[in-house]
Amino acid sequence: MRSRLFACAFAAAALHAAATDVNVIGLFPGKAVVVIDHGAPRTLAIGQRTAEGVVLLSADSRSATFEIDGKRQVLEMGQHVETARENVGRATATLAPDGMGHFSTQGQINGSSVRFLVDTGATLVSLPASEARRLGIDLRSARRAMSQTANGTVAVYRVTLDSVTVGGITLYNVDAVVHESNALGVVLLGMSFLSRTQIHEDGGNLVLEKRY
Repeated sequence: MRSRLFACAFAAAALHAAATDVNVIGLFPGKAVVVIDHGAPRTLAIGQRTAEGVVLLSADSRSATFEIDGKRQVLEMGQHVETARENVGRATATLAPDGMGHFSTQGQINGSSVRFLVDTGATLVSLPASEARRLGIDLRSARRAMSQTANGTVAVYRVTLDSVTVGGITLYNVDAVVHESNALGVVLLGMSFLSRTQIHEDGGNLVLEKRY
């Protein structure tokens, strides 16, 4: 999936400095488990640097010392810190791969939490009907259409989502489809969202930068 992702990705521009959010969710001698920019949990060893520029300097069962955007920060279990944003015009999101090399992340649709799986093979953001109902999306006036999927042609509803949020990026009026079957049980983050970002890989992570 990763090769397809980057074959379809846009050429990246240089990233502008943005706020970095670090949350400590686990502490061990010489290691810390952190969530950076609301992404997937990651275990850092002393001296390890992430794509976001976070370095673990020391750690024990009580606290960890980090270098974050060039500044030293001491955090205890459950504490988090967000560095100052230098350029609010360039929202970004950084996604870490799972064990199979797929990029998934927690985000929001219309202000409600969902789980996304990045899929550049999907033309539009794609939701199972169960998720659409949970999110309160009204399908009664939605346009019906047919969509070609890996499992064949299926009937779908065409809808426009008020907002889609991934990391620090929020896009409005995002085209999407709703269908009855979704073997993955997650929302596919398709090109109706991704085409409005610039995409590149940094240290194995996927970095999205809002274009418009």
